[in-house]
Amino acid sequence: MVEPSPGLRESSKEETAKAGMLDQMRVPHPVPYQGSKRKLTPAILACFPPGSPRLIEPFAGSAAVTLAAAASEKASRFVIADLNAPLMDLWRAMIGDPDGIADRYRKLWHAQAGREREFYDHVRDQFNKIHAPGHLLYLLLRCVKAAVHYNANGDFNQSPDNRRRGMNPETLRHEIADASRLLKGKTQVVAGDYREALEDARPEDIVYMDPPYQGVCGNRDGRYIKGLSFEDFTQELRKLNERRVSYILSYDGRANDRVYGRPMPEDLCLFRIDLDAGRSTQATFLGKDVTTYESLYLSPALAERTGKIDTSHLTRRAQQTTLFDDSPVIEWARNQIYQKMPRESHRAKHQAIVPT
Repeated sequence: MVEPSPGLRESSKEETAKAGMLDQMRVPHPVPYQGSKRKLTPAILACFPPGSPRLIEPFAGSAAVTLAAAASEKASRFVIADLNAPLMDLWRAMIGDPDGIADRYRKLWHAQAGREREFYDHVRDQFNKIHAPGHLLYLLLRCVKAAVHYNANGDFNQSPDNRRRGMNPETLRHEIADASRLLKGKTQVVAGDYREALEDARPEDIVYMDPPYQGVCGNRDGRYIKGLSFEDFTQELRKLNERRVSYILSYDGRANDRVYGRPMPEDLCLFRIDLDAGRSTQATFLGKDVTTYESLYLSPALAERTGKIDTSHLTRRAQQTTLFDDSPVIEWARNQIYQKMPRESHRAKHQAIVPT
Protein backbone atom coordinates (compact mmCIF):
# COMPACT_ATOMS: atom_id res chain seq x y z
CA MET A 1 0.00 0.00 0.00
CA VAL A 2 1.21 3.49 -0.82
CA GLU A 3 1.24 5.78 2.17
CA PRO A 4 -0.75 9.02 1.86
CA SER A 5 1.28 12.10 1.05
CA PRO A 6 1.01 15.12 3.34
CA GLY A 7 -2.05 17.20 2.69
CA LEU A 8 -4.10 14.49 1.00
CA ARG A 9 -7.67 14.32 2.20
CA GLU A 10 -8.67 11.20 4.13
CA SER A 11 -12.11 9.65 3.69
CA SER A 12 -14.66 10.96 6.14
CA LYS A 13 -16.36 8.48 8.46
CA GLU A 14 -19.58 8.93 6.51
CA GLU A 15 -17.86 8.20 3.17
CA THR A 16 -16.10 5.16 4.58
CA ALA A 17 -19.34 3.84 6.05
CA LYS A 18 -21.19 4.22 2.75
CA ALA A 19 -18.38 2.55 0.81
CA GLY A 20 -18.41 -0.37 3.23
CA MET A 21 -22.18 -0.67 3.11
CA LEU A 22 -22.12 -1.21 -0.65
CA ASP A 23 -20.11 -4.39 -0.14
CA GLN A 24 -23.14 -5.96 1.51
CA MET A 25 -25.90 -3.87 -0.11
CA ARG A 26 -28.23 -5.59 -2.53
CA VAL A 27 -28.45 -3.48 -5.66
CA PRO A 28 -31.22 -4.39 -8.16
CA HIS A 29 -30.14 -5.86 -11.48
CA PRO A 30 -33.16 -6.13 -13.82
CA VAL A 31 -31.21 -6.17 -17.10
CA PRO A 32 -28.44 -8.75 -17.66
CA TYR A 33 -25.88 -7.39 -20.08
CA GLN A 34 -22.57 -8.76 -21.28
CA GLY A 35 -19.72 -6.56 -20.09
CA SER A 36 -21.68 -5.16 -17.15
CA LYS A 37 -19.49 -3.74 -14.37
CA ARG A 38 -21.90 -4.92 -11.69
CA LYS A 39 -19.26 -6.92 -9.78
CA LEU A 40 -16.78 -4.03 -9.83
CA THR A 41 -19.11 -1.22 -8.78
CA PRO A 42 -17.69 -0.87 -5.23
CA ALA A 43 -14.24 -0.23 -6.71
CA ILE A 44 -15.67 2.26 -9.20
CA LEU A 45 -17.83 4.11 -6.67
CA ALA A 46 -14.91 4.37 -4.26
CA CYS A 47 -13.35 6.76 -6.78
CA PHE A 48 -16.37 9.09 -6.82
CA PRO A 49 -15.93 12.55 -5.32
CA PRO A 50 -18.24 13.36 -2.41
CA GLY A 51 -21.41 15.31 -3.03
CA SER A 52 -21.67 14.95 -6.82
CA PRO A 53 -25.04 16.36 -7.89
CA ARG A 54 -25.25 14.28 -11.06
CA LEU A 55 -23.87 11.07 -12.57
CA ILE A 56 -23.79 10.73 -16.37
CA GLU A 57 -23.42 7.28 -18.01
CA PRO A 58 -23.08 7.72 -21.82
CA PHE A 59 -22.69 3.95 -22.43
CA ALA A 60 -25.29 2.86 -19.90
CA GLY A 61 -26.14 -0.72 -20.95
CA SER A 62 -27.39 -2.37 -17.76
CA ALA A 63 -26.82 0.90 -15.83
CA ALA A 64 -25.11 -1.09 -13.09
CA VAL A 65 -22.98 1.85 -11.91
CA THR A 66 -25.97 4.21 -11.88
CA LEU A 67 -28.06 1.79 -9.82
CA ALA A 68 -25.23 1.25 -7.34
CA ALA A 69 -24.58 5.00 -7.11
CA ALA A 70 -28.26 5.64 -6.43
CA ALA A 71 -28.39 2.92 -3.77
CA SER A 72 -25.33 4.33 -1.98
CA GLU A 73 -26.35 7.99 -2.48
CA LYS A 74 -23.20 8.83 -4.41
CA ALA A 75 -25.20 11.21 -6.62
CA SER A 76 -28.67 12.76 -6.46
CA ARG A 77 -29.54 12.91 -10.17
CA PHE A 78 -28.67 10.65 -13.07
CA VAL A 79 -28.40 10.57 -16.86
CA ILE A 80 -28.34 7.15 -18.50
CA ALA A 81 -27.65 7.25 -22.23
CA ASP A 82 -26.92 4.68 -24.90
CA LEU A 83 -26.88 4.47 -28.67
CA ASN A 84 -29.15 1.41 -28.38
CA ALA A 85 -32.52 3.18 -28.62
CA PRO A 86 -34.71 0.10 -27.87
CA LEU A 87 -32.68 -0.47 -24.69
CA MET A 88 -33.33 3.11 -23.59
CA ASP A 89 -37.05 2.63 -24.31
CA LEU A 90 -36.87 -0.39 -22.01
CA TRP A 91 -35.27 1.69 -19.27
CA ARG A 92 -37.97 4.35 -19.61
CA ALA A 93 -40.60 1.64 -19.19
CA MET A 94 -38.90 0.04 -16.17
CA ILE A 95 -38.43 3.36 -14.40
CA GLY A 96 -41.79 4.93 -15.30
CA ASP A 97 -44.12 1.91 -15.46
CA PRO A 98 -42.51 -0.98 -13.55
CA ASP A 99 -45.71 -2.98 -13.11
CA GLY A 100 -46.68 -2.62 -16.77
CA ILE A 101 -43.37 -3.90 -18.14
CA ALA A 102 -43.30 -6.69 -15.53
CA ASP A 103 -46.78 -7.79 -16.63
CA ARG A 104 -45.74 -7.87 -20.28
CA TYR A 105 -42.73 -10.03 -19.48
CA ARG A 106 -44.84 -12.37 -17.34
CA LYS A 107 -47.23 -13.00 -20.25
CA LEU A 108 -44.36 -13.81 -22.60
CA TRP A 109 -42.63 -16.01 -20.06
CA HIS A 110 -45.73 -18.15 -19.48
CA ALA A 111 -46.60 -18.27 -23.19
CA GLN A 112 -43.29 -19.97 -24.04
CA ALA A 113 -44.04 -23.13 -22.04
CA GLY A 114 -43.30 -26.28 -24.03
CA ARG A 115 -42.05 -24.43 -27.14
CA GLU A 116 -39.24 -22.29 -25.77
CA ARG A 117 -36.98 -22.24 -28.85
CA GLU A 118 -39.78 -21.65 -31.33
CA PHE A 119 -41.28 -18.94 -29.13
CA TYR A 120 -37.94 -17.17 -28.73
CA ASP A 121 -37.57 -16.97 -32.50
CA HIS A 122 -41.11 -15.60 -32.78
CA VAL A 123 -40.48 -12.89 -30.16
CA ARG A 124 -37.18 -11.98 -31.82
CA ASP A 125 -38.91 -11.57 -35.19
CA GLN A 126 -41.60 -9.42 -33.61
CA PHE A 127 -39.05 -7.28 -31.80
CA ASN A 128 -37.16 -6.61 -35.02
CA LYS A 129 -40.41 -5.29 -36.51
CA ILE A 130 -41.84 -3.18 -33.65
CA HIS A 131 -39.02 -2.83 -31.06
CA ALA A 132 -41.40 -3.32 -28.13
CA PRO A 133 -39.64 -2.96 -24.71
CA GLY A 134 -41.29 -6.11 -23.33
CA HIS A 135 -39.98 -8.17 -26.22
CA LEU A 136 -36.44 -6.87 -25.70
CA LEU A 137 -36.59 -7.66 -21.99
CA TYR A 138 -37.60 -11.24 -22.76
CA LEU A 139 -34.78 -11.61 -25.31
CA LEU A 140 -32.18 -10.20 -22.92
CA LEU A 141 -33.19 -12.68 -20.24
CA ARG A 142 -33.07 -15.65 -22.62
CA CYS A 143 -30.21 -14.98 -25.04
CA VAL A 144 -26.79 -16.64 -24.82
CA LYS A 145 -24.55 -15.12 -22.12
CA ALA A 146 -26.79 -12.02 -22.01
CA ALA A 147 -24.76 -10.96 -25.05
CA VAL A 148 -26.73 -8.40 -27.04
CA HIS A 149 -25.94 -8.57 -30.73
CA TYR A 150 -27.34 -6.72 -33.74
CA ASN A 151 -26.48 -7.42 -37.36
CA ALA A 152 -25.45 -4.75 -39.88
CA ASN A 153 -29.15 -4.10 -40.66
CA GLY A 154 -29.91 -3.34 -37.03
CA ASP A 155 -31.77 -6.60 -36.34
CA PHE A 156 -31.32 -8.42 -33.02
CA ASN A 157 -29.80 -11.75 -34.06
CA GLN A 158 -28.48 -13.40 -30.89
CA SER A 159 -29.48 -17.03 -30.28
CA PRO A 160 -31.29 -18.29 -27.17
CA ASP A 161 -29.69 -20.15 -24.31
CA ASN A 162 -31.77 -23.30 -24.64
CA ARG A 163 -30.87 -24.42 -21.13
CA ARG A 164 -32.81 -21.58 -19.52
CA ARG A 165 -36.29 -20.13 -19.62
CA GLY A 166 -35.36 -16.69 -18.29
CA MET A 167 -35.75 -15.09 -14.89
CA ASN A 168 -38.87 -15.99 -12.92
CA PRO A 169 -41.47 -13.25 -13.52
CA GLU A 170 -42.03 -12.51 -9.82
CA THR A 171 -38.29 -12.29 -9.15
CA LEU A 172 -37.94 -9.90 -12.07
CA ARG A 173 -40.92 -7.84 -10.87
CA HIS A 174 -39.09 -7.14 -7.60
CA GLU A 175 -35.86 -6.27 -9.46
CA ILE A 176 -37.67 -3.80 -11.70
CA ALA A 177 -39.64 -2.27 -8.82
CA ASP A 178 -36.47 -1.74 -6.78
CA ALA A 179 -34.71 -0.12 -9.75
CA SER A 180 -37.69 2.14 -10.34
CA ARG A 181 -37.73 3.24 -6.70
CA LEU A 182 -34.06 4.21 -6.94
CA LEU A 183 -34.28 6.13 -10.22
CA LYS A 184 -37.82 7.44 -10.70
CA GLY A 185 -38.13 11.21 -10.63
CA LYS A 186 -34.39 11.84 -10.78
CA THR A 187 -33.20 10.13 -13.97
CA GLN A 188 -33.02 11.36 -17.54
CA VAL A 189 -32.98 8.59 -20.15
CA VAL A 190 -31.35 9.50 -23.47
CA ALA A 191 -31.07 7.48 -26.68
CA GLY A 192 -28.20 8.83 -28.71
CA ASP A 193 -24.51 9.16 -29.40
CA TYR A 194 -22.21 9.38 -26.38
CA ARG A 195 -20.95 12.78 -27.52
CA GLU A 196 -24.40 14.26 -27.07
CA ALA A 197 -24.51 13.12 -23.44
CA LEU A 198 -21.01 14.49 -22.79
CA GLU A 199 -21.82 17.94 -24.18
CA ASP A 200 -23.89 18.73 -21.11
CA ALA A 201 -21.32 17.51 -18.55
CA ARG A 202 -20.22 20.16 -16.05
CA PRO A 203 -17.25 20.29 -13.64
CA GLU A 204 -19.45 19.46 -10.66
CA ASP A 205 -20.79 16.28 -12.34
CA ILE A 206 -19.19 12.85 -12.38
CA VAL A 207 -19.11 10.91 -15.66
CA TYR A 208 -18.64 7.15 -15.84
CA MET A 209 -17.85 5.65 -19.24
CA ASP A 210 -17.72 1.97 -20.18
CA PRO A 211 -17.42 2.02 -23.99
CA PRO A 212 -16.87 -1.15 -26.03
CA TYR A 213 -13.28 -2.29 -25.49
CA GLN A 214 -11.28 -1.73 -28.63
CA GLY A 215 -9.04 -4.72 -27.94
CA VAL A 216 -12.04 -7.01 -27.73
CA CYS A 217 -14.46 -5.40 -30.17
CA GLY A 218 -12.28 -3.49 -32.64
CA ASN A 219 -14.25 -0.73 -34.32
CA ARG A 220 -17.35 -2.90 -34.62
CA ASP A 221 -19.27 -3.96 -31.52
CA GLY A 222 -22.36 -6.10 -32.04
CA ARG A 223 -24.20 -4.18 -29.33
CA TYR A 224 -24.27 -1.20 -31.69
CA ILE A 225 -24.90 -0.72 -35.39
CA LYS A 226 -22.16 1.91 -35.54
CA GLY A 227 -18.60 1.44 -34.32
CA LEU A 228 -16.51 3.51 -31.92
CA SER A 229 -13.49 5.34 -33.27
CA PHE A 230 -10.55 5.36 -30.85
CA GLU A 231 -9.30 8.69 -32.22
CA ASP A 232 -12.71 10.37 -31.97
CA PHE A 233 -13.23 9.03 -28.47
CA THR A 234 -9.87 10.20 -27.12
CA GLN A 235 -10.50 13.62 -28.65
CA GLU A 236 -13.73 13.81 -26.64
CA LEU A 237 -11.70 13.01 -23.52
CA ARG A 238 -9.40 15.93 -24.31
CA LYS A 239 -12.45 18.19 -24.51
CA LEU A 240 -13.60 16.95 -21.11
CA ASN A 241 -10.15 17.67 -19.69
CA GLU A 242 -10.25 21.21 -21.10
CA ARG A 243 -13.63 21.75 -19.39
CA ARG A 244 -12.27 20.20 -16.16
CA VAL A 245 -14.95 17.50 -16.08
CA SER A 246 -14.43 14.65 -13.60
CA TYR A 247 -14.70 11.28 -15.27
CA ILE A 248 -13.93 7.61 -14.73
CA LEU A 249 -13.23 5.37 -17.69
CA SER A 250 -13.28 1.58 -18.02
CA TYR A 251 -11.61 0.87 -21.32
CA ASP A 252 -9.05 -1.90 -21.63
CA GLY A 253 -7.64 -4.79 -19.67
CA ARG A 254 -5.46 -7.86 -19.72
CA ALA A 255 -5.65 -11.59 -19.13
CA ASN A 256 -2.42 -12.67 -17.46
CA ASP A 257 0.19 -11.13 -19.80
CA ARG A 258 -2.10 -10.62 -22.79
CA VAL A 259 -3.13 -6.97 -23.12
CA TYR A 260 -6.37 -5.90 -24.82
CA GLY A 261 -6.71 -2.52 -26.47
CA ARG A 262 -4.50 0.42 -27.31
CA PRO A 263 -3.24 2.36 -24.30
CA MET A 264 -4.75 5.74 -23.55
CA PRO A 265 -2.61 8.63 -24.93
CA GLU A 266 -0.17 10.03 -22.37
CA ASP A 267 -1.24 13.63 -23.03
CA LEU A 268 -4.58 12.85 -21.35
CA CYS A 269 -2.70 12.55 -17.99
CA LEU A 270 -5.00 9.81 -16.73
CA PHE A 271 -4.42 7.87 -13.52
CA ARG A 272 -4.77 4.14 -14.19
CA ILE A 273 -5.79 1.45 -11.74
CA ASP A 274 -5.80 -2.26 -12.65
CA LEU A 275 -8.67 -4.06 -10.94
CA ASP A 276 -8.41 -7.79 -10.30
CA ALA A 277 -11.62 -9.13 -11.86
CA GLY A 278 -10.91 -12.76 -10.94
CA ARG A 279 -10.40 -15.85 -13.06
CA SER A 280 -11.70 -15.92 -16.60
CA THR A 281 -14.80 -18.13 -16.74
CA GLN A 282 -14.23 -19.05 -20.38
CA ALA A 283 -10.57 -19.92 -19.76
CA THR A 284 -11.49 -22.02 -16.72
CA PHE A 285 -14.01 -23.91 -18.87
CA LEU A 286 -11.14 -24.69 -21.28
CA GLY A 287 -8.92 -25.92 -18.45
CA LYS A 288 -6.73 -22.81 -18.27
CA ASP A 289 -5.88 -20.67 -15.25
CA VAL A 290 -6.22 -17.08 -16.43
CA THR A 291 -6.67 -14.05 -14.19
CA THR A 292 -8.29 -11.02 -15.78
CA TYR A 293 -7.63 -7.39 -14.90
CA GLU A 294 -9.78 -4.47 -15.95
CA SER A 295 -8.30 -0.99 -16.23
CA LEU A 296 -9.92 2.01 -14.61
CA TYR A 297 -8.77 5.48 -15.67
CA LEU A 298 -9.37 8.62 -13.59
CA SER A 299 -9.29 12.08 -15.13
CA PRO A 300 -6.91 14.80 -13.91
CA ALA A 301 -9.86 16.90 -12.71
CA LEU A 302 -11.16 13.99 -10.63
CA ALA A 303 -7.75 13.31 -9.07
CA GLU A 304 -7.40 16.98 -8.15
CA ARG A 305 -11.00 17.24 -6.95
CA THR A 306 -10.80 14.31 -4.56
CA GLY A 307 -7.22 14.81 -3.42
CA LYS A 308 -6.85 11.06 -3.14
CA ILE A 309 -7.67 7.79 -4.86
CA ASP A 310 -9.66 5.43 -2.71
CA THR A 311 -10.48 2.09 -4.28
CA SER A 312 -11.30 -1.51 -3.56
CA HIS A 313 -11.14 -4.61 -5.66
CA LEU A 314 -13.13 -7.74 -6.12
CA THR A 315 -11.72 -11.23 -5.98
CA ARG A 316 -14.01 -14.08 -6.89
CA ARG A 317 -13.38 -17.68 -5.95
CA ALA A 318 -12.97 -20.10 -8.85
CA GLN A 319 -16.60 -21.09 -8.99
CA GLN A 320 -18.86 -21.04 -12.02
CA THR A 321 -21.79 -18.64 -11.58
CA THR A 322 -25.00 -19.17 -13.51
CA LEU A 323 -26.33 -16.54 -15.88
CA PHE A 324 -29.17 -15.44 -13.63
CA ASP A 325 -27.56 -16.07 -10.24
CA ASP A 326 -28.05 -12.92 -8.15
CA SER A 327 -25.88 -14.09 -5.26
CA PRO A 328 -22.60 -15.51 -6.63
CA VAL A 329 -19.92 -16.60 -4.18
CA ILE A 330 -17.68 -13.56 -3.83
CA GLU A 331 -15.38 -12.06 -1.29
CA TRP A 332 -14.31 -8.48 -0.91
CA ALA A 333 -10.78 -7.36 -0.21
CA ARG A 334 -10.46 -3.67 0.52
CA ASN A 335 -7.35 -1.60 -0.07
CA GLN A 336 -6.61 2.09 0.24
CA ILE A 337 -4.37 3.60 -2.40
CA TYR A 338 -3.31 7.24 -2.18
CA GLN A 339 -1.73 9.05 -5.11
CA LYS A 340 -1.82 12.56 -6.46
CA MET A 341 -1.47 13.79 -10.02
CA PRO A 342 1.64 15.97 -10.37
CA ARG A 343 0.74 19.40 -11.69
CA GLU A 344 4.22 20.09 -13.01
CA SER A 345 4.08 17.41 -15.73
CA HIS A 346 1.31 17.04 -18.28
CA ARG A 347 2.94 13.93 -19.70
CA ALA A 348 3.15 11.87 -16.54
CA LYS A 349 0.92 8.85 -16.23
CA HIS A 350 0.57 7.09 -12.90
CA GLN A 351 -0.37 3.47 -12.59
CA ALA A 352 -1.46 1.51 -9.55
CA ILE A 353 -2.08 -2.22 -9.60
CA VAL A 354 -4.56 -3.23 -6.94
CA PRO A 355 -3.16 -6.50 -5.54
CA THR A 356 -5.11 -9.61 -4.65
